[in-house]
Amino acid sequence: MSTQGKIYRTPSGDIHYWLTPGDSGKPCLVFLPGLTADHHLFDKQIPAFPDYNRLVWDAPAHAASRPFALDFSLDDMARYLHGILENEGIERPVLIGQSLGGYIAQCYIALYPGTVSGFVSIDSASLSRKYFSGWELALLKDTRWMYEIIPWKWLLKWGISGTSRTAYGRALMERTWAVYDRESFLDLTVHGYRILGEAVEARPEYKIDCPAMLLCGEKDAAGSSKRYNRRWTKEEGHPLYWLKGAGHNSNTDAPEEVNRLILDFLNTIRTPTPDNSGSSRMG
Repeated sequence: MSTQGKIYRTPSGDIHYWLTPGDSGKPCLVFLPGLTADHHLFDKQIPAFPDYNRLVWDAPAHAASRPFALDFSLDDMARYLHGILENEGIERPVLIGQSLGGYIAQCYIALYPGTVSGFVSIDSASLSRKYFSGWELALLKDTRWMYEIIPWKWLLKWGISGTSRTAYGRALMERTWAVYDRESFLDLTVHGYRILGEAVEARPEYKIDCPAMLLCGEKDAAGSSKRYNRRWTKEEGHPLYWLKGAGHNSNTDAPEEVNRLILDFLNTIRTPTPDNSGSSRMG
């Protein structure tokens, strides 16, 4: 099913999002791409759930949602998302966030408790301060020096190879990053990491109030993602699944397995679908 492009206007810029036209009585899956990625990150997921309404966006200051002033926090991004869902009459969504998208989802859950049916974290981590060391937070809030010493062509090469382990995933990110020049890319990346650090500092003890599932690529080399997820599942009990051979964008590297696990999760949390044939799986 095709999606309809829509616009949510804010004082800082316009946010572009895509929604499948469907039955308002169906539950909605909301896909949130990670930092510097756009809505195409979920091209392998959007068609895979025809029994659900689906929404995906280009986050503020990303891709089609540009120009957009870099004056927003992670909580502001969650508030923008809430405004979009309110405008569309979407209640109790399932939030599916990859990397930074997973943190945005958690901000949404914190700001609007009791309004989310479920949360799927893809190569993301907990928003709780206790999982981060002091040096990790300090680095998150000041990354410009690190990026500025890397030549642009090498930054692109290393960045793209670091997101995915497959030709499809790397080609997708190469196309996505083509809209940025060096300065706009650095400005967005530095801002994204800084507001993540600020959001983490603001929540010393944070727990999700809805059913959650954690997915992580076995070859995810982004920061301490694998370590965070091991501790997250150990301390809070959310089921964790490792995607064999997948990198940081595991939904592009192992889409069939990711889609199957998401369907299992949806069936487990008893979202109403015409076909409830999936089976839950613990890992």
